[in-house]
Amino acid sequence: MVTPHWHLVKKRTADAAGGAVYVSDDGTRYRRTGGEALAAEAAYQQQLAELGYPVPRILDDGTTDDGNFFVVEESLGERSLHDMALEGLNGTRALSDTVVDLAAEVGGRLLRAQAAHTVPADLQALRAWVREAGWTDNVFAENPDLDTPRVRAALDRAMAQLADVAMVRGHLDYGLPNVLPIGVIDWQHHGLVPLGYDTALALEIIPFKGGTKGYLASPKQRRRYLEALSEVARATTGQALSQHLGPYLLVKALFFLALMKPTDPARTDKHLKWHYRRHQFVKVLEQYERTGAVDTACLPALDAFAARHGAGHP
Repeated sequence: MVTPHWHLVKKRTADAAGGAVYVSDDGTRYRRTGGEALAAEAAYQQQLAELGYPVPRILDDGTTDDGNFFVVEESLGERSLHDMALEGLNGTRALSDTVVDLAAEVGGRLLRAQAAHTVPADLQALRAWVREAGWTDNVFAENPDLDTPRVRAALDRAMAQLADVAMVRGHLDYGLPNVLPIGVIDWQHHGLVPLGYDTALALEIIPFKGGTKGYLASPKQRRRYLEALSEVARATTGQALSQHLGPYLLVKALFFLALMKPTDPARTDKHLKWHYRRHQFVKVLEQYERTGAVDTACLPALDAFAARHGAGHP
């Protein structure tokens, strides 16, 4: 095999050991370097590939001359569904139906693979999922006023509501930027999740970005997407996904609040976004307490929140 020439794509900032991402001359392979976190991700991704998950195949791995880990994987393409969504806006903020249908197709493939390989789990596994998927230790450390019996009771209710849902190997950060037309990339933050937690929320989480993603899914698109995945879930497990959106979104609202509290008092833009995410979490909590469900369409856009609070943002 001819050794490819690698071109730098970007530095890897999420890995504590640093590293970078490179692409081959012909664009068919990616090479990533990093530390123990990358090695764990590659091992997990290899396991997923063997189980039939729609993920890039690991082609090579090893140690670099400077002692770091490297992995070479096949390319699933250059354009994520997020990229395609932005390209298809045509002067509006309406998400393309093509992107929605592709998201449903890839999400369905992932859901089938997950449902075919469930993992024995118990309440401890659900507690670990809440802690890891919601980054609760960080959220409560940065927002101690939210670490209350009220919030803990809501999380306990969510876990009770999910007690009969199968646990599966999951992504933890699933969304349109990590989905390509033929598979799912970026498995760094993996772990056990209740079936559907990854896929069901792909369109529901768009409002958490406050309108800064550039596109929005309509209620009709959200319903069509969720129904397509629910058909897969019913065929494989006998359960629909819509009944689980409330607890899933409660945990996801915590995730979006993690690592948001700024340390620089002069960064008013970051303080605004931190308070915005706190507001979103409280709105989700209130909805879930009242009905056990959450409608993300009720979350305000960042511009509207900033206007009400008399502050701007970049």
